[in-house]
Amino acid sequence: MKLAAARAAVEAVESGMILGLGSGSTAEQAIRVIGERLANGTLKNVRGVPTSRQSAALAKIHNVPLVSLDDVRAIDLDVDGADEIDPELRLIKGGGGALLYEKIVAQASERVIIIADDSKLSPKLGTKYFVPVETVSIARAPVERFLQTLGAEAALRRRSDGSLFLTDEGNVLLDATFGEIDDPERLASELKAKSGVVEHGLFLEEADVAIVADVSGARELTRGG
Repeated sequence: MKLAAARAAVEAVESGMILGLGSGSTAEQAIRVIGERLANGTLKNVRGVPTSRQSAALAKIHNVPLVSLDDVRAIDLDVDGADEIDPELRLIKGGGGALLYEKIVAQASERVIIIADDSKLSPKLGTKYFVPVETVSIARAPVERFLQTLGAEAALRRRSDGSLFLTDEGNVLLDATFGEIDDPERLASELKAKSGVVEHGLFLEEADVAIVADVSGARELTRGG
């Protein structure tokens, strides 16, 4: 299903484009498909702006040329995944820890396509997933207490071996479980206003289209439709 969504999204890619290369298992499928099409000549002169070290490494494996945001004026199309998607195409992202770079690239893009399988669809954000909050290390404790005042249970993210998870920028992540979020815009504003918070995983206006796959194939979702 992830591959089906990725292939459908890559149909929107044209030769000569600057692309945002998302992170996570579904977005990685898109990088592989882009690499295939560059190799067979279906696409030409495509360059990618990676959203993580992981996506950069995968792009190099599949011979997708890379550039940085310093090298381009704008990104034509960003293809990325999501952890949760509501009917208004508001998202929770950051399960892979790349939320800061993902949001920067999304906001620098002319168009953002989100790809996912149908398990990511949700009637309300927070129903299925926590909100990652990227925080500078020195602010971990006060930000954790702040999240608790907002009604969240906050857990410091660790790797499977128990070591502390650090983002590509060397920050820590607090995974904040709010339950159903009635007012995502208000929560996003409150999180962003807290000193020590670098970024949060609420992506409320970035997505233009979502391509969601299930066992019957891929379908396109638009905001409010």
